[in-house]
Amino acid sequence: MSDHSHIRPWRHIERRKSRQIMVGSVAVGGDAPISVQSMTNTLTSDANATIGQIRELEEAGADIVRVSCPDEDSTAALRTIARAAKVPLVADIHFHYKRGIEAAEAGAACLRINPGNIGNAQRVRDVIQAARDNGCSMRIGVNAGSLEKELLEKYGEPCPDAMVESALNHARILQDNDFHEFKISVKASDPFLTVAAYQQLAEAIDCPLHLGVTEAGPLRTGTIKSSIGMGNMLWAGIGDTIRVSLAADPVEEIKVGFDILKSLGLRHRGVNIIACPSCARQGFNVIETVGVLEEKLAHISTAMSLSIIGCVVNGPGEALYTDVGFTGGGKGSGMVYLNGKIAHKLDNARMVDEIVQMVEAKAAELDAARAAEATARVAAE
Repeated sequence: MSDHSHIRPWRHIERRKSRQIMVGSVAVGGDAPISVQSMTNTLTSDANATIGQIRELEEAGADIVRVSCPDEDSTAALRTIARAAKVPLVADIHFHYKRGIEAAEAGAACLRINPGNIGNAQRVRDVIQAARDNGCSMRIGVNAGSLEKELLEKYGEPCPDAMVESALNHARILQDNDFHEFKISVKASDPFLTVAAYQQLAEAIDCPLHLGVTEAGPLRTGTIKSSIGMGNMLWAGIGDTIRVSLAADPVEEIKVGFDILKSLGLRHRGVNIIACPSCARQGFNVIETVGVLEEKLAHISTAMSLSIIGCVVNGPGEALYTDVGFTGGGKGSGMVYLNGKIAHKLDNARMVDEIVQMVEAKAAELDAARAAEATARVAAE
């Protein structure tokens, strides 16, 4: 990319040091990239529908997908689903320890389970043994809305202290059984409560942390709330895997998740479109053009940048730092920039199709260069 953020110290985020676990083939924590997760909302017992939704999430770039396993029909279907999935699956288990054992045996890469809620010590040991035998990690998932009764009585209401105490109590059960392949989340729908809980937890334990503002709401408001909450934590270096919880198509959760990471320079996927809001100076319809380009470039996963600016006030300056740029001019045409340099004039009537072609060509060029770098690195080792 033309973005030189790697040499800008004011953009550097120092991530919290955590130990690393594996969720199937995906490394979580340590120096691994921050992974992006979503959850299916189909009936898990309907294997075909669930596989179809997982396919959509995989195409959007999901690293990990969670599926709910509330009953035996779900864990039975999970075996078929896990075989079809290309990404690791997290089985969401609540209360019933047998579902955890069944999910581990069916191919789940991780169990989302709170060991303190599944019964006596023997049941906990049985689930841990099933996880060990099948190479499963675990996620302890604490939610402000479902804290243990004794903690609510102790603290009077959901608060960071109560959430962290709950998380550490559950973690202690796993640690006492010499099981350390786990990550933790402490989510609330209130971003202030969420951030405070994660900040406290990050200092109390070294396991990977799964971030989320739970039940964030519909697409627009949920995106804003999640961006404020998770952006705050990620900026502080906290977080090893994320899930944006939206009352929307799960694919949108993946898109928003990558956009949050992209905005912080933590991970790049797809075309980062820099565009002006438009004004009376615009030489073409910026808003309409950007909407069309966003749709036509959605298939590109290569990390790269594109600037679409309506006039010459900021256009040339923005284009200096993007892979491809278009700046509106007058008389029905504008200027194309490639790698920050003026390339040629382009008629507005042809701009969308030609920009798509240029972006696709640049993506192929970047992919080839990165593949060559990887090959050279392997050869040097």
